[in-house]
Amino acid sequence: MTFRLGRTFFCSMVLASAGLLALQAPLHAAPVATPLVTGLPDFTDVIDKVGPGVVNIRTSAKAKPTPGGPTEEQIQEFFQRRFGIPLPQAPRGRRGQPQDEEVQRGVGSGFIISNDGYVLTNAHVVEGADEVLVTLTDRREFKAKVLGADARSDVALLKVEASNLPHLQIGDSDKIRVGEWVIAIGSPFNLENTVTAGIISAKARDTGDLLPMIQSDVAVNPGNSGGPLINMYGKVIGINSQIATLSGGYNGISFAVPIDEAMRVSEQLKQSGKVTRGRIGVQILEIGKDLAESLGLGQARGLEVVRVEAGGPADKAGIKVGDIILKFNGKAIEKNGDLQRLVGSLPIGSTGTVTLWRRGAQQDLAVKVSDLDGQAKGKDKSDAPKAPKPEQAANAIGLKVSDLTEAQREELGVKGGVLVEASEGAAARAGLQEGDVILQLNTAEVKDAKQFNALISRLEASKTVALLVRRDETTRYVVIRPRK
Repeated sequence: MTFRLGRTFFCSMVLASAGLLALQAPLHAAPVATPLVTGLPDFTDVIDKVGPGVVNIRTSAKAKPTPGGPTEEQIQEFFQRRFGIPLPQAPRGRRGQPQDEEVQRGVGSGFIISNDGYVLTNAHVVEGADEVLVTLTDRREFKAKVLGADARSDVALLKVEASNLPHLQIGDSDKIRVGEWVIAIGSPFNLENTVTAGIISAKARDTGDLLPMIQSDVAVNPGNSGGPLINMYGKVIGINSQIATLSGGYNGISFAVPIDEAMRVSEQLKQSGKVTRGRIGVQILEIGKDLAESLGLGQARGLEVVRVEAGGPADKAGIKVGDIILKFNGKAIEKNGDLQRLVGSLPIGSTGTVTLWRRGAQQDLAVKVSDLDGQAKGKDKSDAPKAPKPEQAANAIGLKVSDLTEAQREELGVKGGVLVEASEGAAARAGLQEGDVILQLNTAEVKDAKQFNALISRLEASKTVALLVRRDETTRYVVIRPRK
């Protein structure tokens, strides 16, 4: 009894002391974390709002006869003459066409963007169609006229003759955020008015197309093409266009054309039935870390100019092979398609500013944009003429070079440079070969063989070397790395 009481008393004293200490201690306890996301979104109101503006698109195209093949009448005559019996006539369809005439049919989706009947879809949905039918959710059906289709952006504009149609509101694809909820409505596998949901997985995804695409994990399948990608405000932010798949079905990655770009294209299609895009006449490549360091850029950024079209806008502006284009009209150039997209969005004849890196310094050049479809063709030039090969030892990076003759410089359109006579060691491993013309070493312009070899002799053995090399009609940097 005493032990138990004593033990109870001891415990009470300990607890009381602990409580007193707790009261005296400062309150520094961490606040309870509140989750940033609670629950799942309810899409029902959004679907009720936008559903009537989404349409099913069905196309048909008559199969074209094989050029030069015999006609049905010729086949009939052959069998009657050869075997003495007429060939049975093919039964006719309801419209007077032979029943065996193949009619190719397609299905896709689209959405109405104005109450007077303008409809957006993908260009590939209506490609080659002889007839396009648009069906609304209330079962009304209209024949649609294709006002224009642009294969580069995969956008087509249709027109149906109707008024007071339900239509969708256009959002701002520049303001989308990775992770936000989106829905797709369309006709996958010809199942009309099908809704799927997911999130935006990536913005400005470069898929090799003209436009940077919106990537999402919304389930998109054949038949969804041309349908809208819609945000939680019920506004269109993209046109569902592609899927990444090995089987032909949904694999968790789908791509949509940004609605900002699609609307710009549709305005041109509405006005003229075609799209014109600007160009400046350069061929470009992305650069790597080693090349960027060798040229003094610090980090890999911009695009290397490997070819300038003779007489083109870039040539007239003073852009040269070996330049690194960093910005266009103040916007950074990071990927191969960035320059084409920025230039292509400008009106023909307008002037843009190219910010470039040349021989260790940054400069701006004004360039006038010309029409992409009216691009000029530079005249083809033969391979660089070969000079007699002098007997010499290879330099520190494995190159034997000689001076260019005046005729060679004139033919190549260069003021300096050296001709590669032989390549071995590090230079050969980097891909340099006989006949190449070297125009620049790191940020230094190459004038002749003596100066080039002198520059090579002063290089640090542990540093990478960037050479601007002309081969046939292409000029690009080649990075030579020291053997470690």
